[in-house]
Amino acid sequence: MVRIGRCARRALVAVGLAALASTAFAHKSSDSYLQIDAAPGKLAVRWDIALRDLDIAIDLDTDGDGKLTWGEVRAAWPRIESYAMAHLAIEGCELSPVERGLERRNDGTYAVLHLTSACTLPPQPKIAYTLFAEVDPTHRGIAKIQRPGQPLSLSVLDPSHAATVASAAASAANGTGAGEVAAAPSRWEFLGEGIRHILGGYDHVLFLLCLLLPAVMRRTAEGWRPVERLSQAILPVVGIVSAFTVAHSITLTLAALKLVSLPSSFIEPAIAVTIVLAALDNIWPIFPVRRIVVTFFFGLIHGFGFASVLAELNLPTADFAWALLQFNVGLELGQLMIVIVATAVLFNLRGWSRYRTLVIRGGSLVALIIAGLWFIERTANVKILPF
Repeated sequence: MVRIGRCARRALVAVGLAALASTAFAHKSSDSYLQIDAAPGKLAVRWDIALRDLDIAIDLDTDGDGKLTWGEVRAAWPRIESYAMAHLAIEGCELSPVERGLERRNDGTYAVLHLTSACTLPPQPKIAYTLFAEVDPTHRGIAKIQRPGQPLSLSVLDPSHAATVASAAASAANGTGAGEVAAAPSRWEFLGEGIRHILGGYDHVLFLLCLLLPAVMRRTAEGWRPVERLSQAILPVVGIVSAFTVAHSITLTLAALKLVSLPSSFIEPAIAVTIVLAALDNIWPIFPVRRIVVTFFFGLIHGFGFASVLAELNLPTADFAWALLQFNVGLELGQLMIVIVATAVLFNLRGWSRYRTLVIRGGSLVALIIAGLWFIERTANVKILPF
């Protein structure tokens, strides 16, 4: 057994509890969607941007009540349009806004901008995309480019590739190359997106951590007892992670295919409830069945939370299947990173006399409070936490 000192144990616990708490202050990763239809001498762009992201960047909620009204959005349209146009440039094309609107989706309401240009898109266009670069490093743009008689191409646009908005827009306009993101098709774009979404999906991470806290212990009639060997901890972890993986893969696929559709107004609070219940079960056993069964059921709910990225792209069957496979593999790789690190830390702490009190109960209580606040935010549409 690897032994660690008292100070090291306390440091690990402090870092762990801080990590749990810090999820409350993380902004959920976001995406905007660009559908680019390119014909000779004509370019049409539809750009969908979530209002929740725009509110963070340019403060649409002018009365500060935590709710966006139609009046607030209508009054903010000039600012929305100006902000968005300053963060997008396409090589050789001068974009002009021609129409705007709103669309309600499973994960919230989006501002929809329709842009046009009298240009011919180059074979491998360069797109200067810097939307939300100053407020959200997790944000990505997902571009779908369709040309007549050609297969579509997909590209994930990373705002951090451009140093400044001005230089990015200028370089895209004059073809100098600095700060540009090539929109050439990539076969592995969505693998990275899957990793980013699980690591940036703080509610999913918090749920996993709640499941892992007692994984290095055995629940007996006398209470929690530490396992003797790492293999005794790994087997339960493998079972829990496998159940979660299979379950969220099922609903991710069904939701992305739009065979089953549940509104975010139900899914987001439900995900918070799964965290509350998992944390409660760590403190007071409440489930009459094995945890692997509970994990599978809760994983079905979490799968809907991953689906919005692919569901909104409306891809042809073959392209969708490939993107879904990449995205799911990315989710599992990101999940594996979390599990390996968390299990290693918890295994080294398991023999500590205060593990049950501070790690299992204390960590679960922190998770319970955070998830409870998320539930209130997501059902009452109010802001309690800073982000």
